[in-house]
Amino acid sequence: FYFFFPQKPKSELVRTSLRLLTSSAYRLQSECKKTLPVETCPTTDIQLVTQQVIQCAYDIAKAAKQLVTITTKENNN
Repeated sequence: FYFFFPQKPKSELVRTSLRLLTSSAYRLQSECKKTLPVETCPTTDIQLVTQQVIQCAYDIAKAAKQLVTITTKENNN
């Protein structure tokens, strides 16, 4: 994600959105790994994992929307 943005963006909103985007992407990867047959065990609650995946995807979309809104406003000024 950081190849699109400076290492230390000036805007706190951009930094916050990038943190949400990055952490959500890592969480999504982790949750998806839980669905692999190798890692699936009788105690894995697939419904809970599915809810976590949906939440991660929502957080990624939210962060992406924030970044688009911020950069669009900055480019129009």
